[in-house]
Amino acid sequence: MQFAEINGVTLHYQVIGAPEGKPVMVFSNSLGTDFRIWRDVIVRLAGDFAIVTYDKRGHGLSDVGHSPYTMGDHVADLAGLLDLLNVKDAIICGLSVGGLIAQGLYASRPDLVRALILCDTGHRIGTHDLWNGRIDAIEAAGIEAISEQILERWFTEDFRSNDKQAFAGYRNMLCRTPVAGYTGTAAAIRDADFTEQAKVIDVPTLCVVGDQDGATTPELVGEMAKLIPDARYQVIANAGHLPCIEQPVVLTDAIKAFVDLLSAETGTVN
Repeated sequence: MQFAEINGVTLHYQVIGAPEGKPVMVFSNSLGTDFRIWRDVIVRLAGDFAIVTYDKRGHGLSDVGHSPYTMGDHVADLAGLLDLLNVKDAIICGLSVGGLIAQGLYASRPDLVRALILCDTGHRIGTHDLWNGRIDAIEAAGIEAISEQILERWFTEDFRSNDKQAFAGYRNMLCRTPVAGYTGTAAAIRDADFTEQAKVIDVPTLCVVGDQDGATTPELVGEMAKLIPDARYQVIANAGHLPCIEQPVVLTDAIKAFVDLLSAETGTVN
C-alpha cells in the first residue's frame, strides 16, 4: 500500500505503471466509497495507461483531517498528490463528487489535466436542504440508518436483488465510511457550484451516466454536458450511480473509445 502526507492529511493511493509514453489516467471516487470501486475498470485498462487511484480525505484508508471540508480541500489534495507523483497532462476520471473534484482541478490547475471523464456527476449536485438534511440525519443516527435510501440511488433494482453478496459488500463500504468524512464531504458538495466554470472547460470531455442513476440523473448529467463546449454525452444502460460496478465493461469501452478519439484528433494520447 502507498501513503503520502498531502496538505497535512495522509492519503492512501495506488499507482499502476505502464510502458513509457502511455497516458496517465487518474480516478477519483464517489461519496461513501473508496478506490476499490474502480477495480473492474482498472483491470481492463492496465498496461494501456499508467493509473493513479486514491482515497480522498475522510474515506478508505486516508485520514479524516479537519471536517467539514470545502471542495477546495479535496481539489488541493488531488493536485498535491499529482505534484508529488510528478504527473501532468493526465486524463482525470471522476465519479459523483469525484467529478466535482475533477472540474475543480481543471479550474485551478489546468496544467494537470489533458482531458476529463465526468461520470455520474454534475456541475452542481443537490440542494442545500437535501445535503443539510442528510448531514443532520447521519449525525443523529449514523450512516447505516439511511443507508437503504442511499443504496437505492446507487444501484439498480436488478443489482440489489440478484447480486446480494456484492450488494452487502458495498453497503459495508458505505456504512464503514467515517461519519466525519462522509458529512464533511457532503458539506463540500452542498457548497460547490461549477456552473460558470463548466462553460469555459477547454479540454476534451466525456460525460457518462447510468440510465437508472437516482443520485445524479441523466437529465442532470445531460445539462452539464450542454454547458461544456463540445462535450460528449453517453448514457449507459442497466446501470445506476456506479456504472464502474454494474457495467464495468461498457464503461471501459466508453473510456477507450474516448481516448481513441483523442489520439485520432491530436496524435498525442497513446
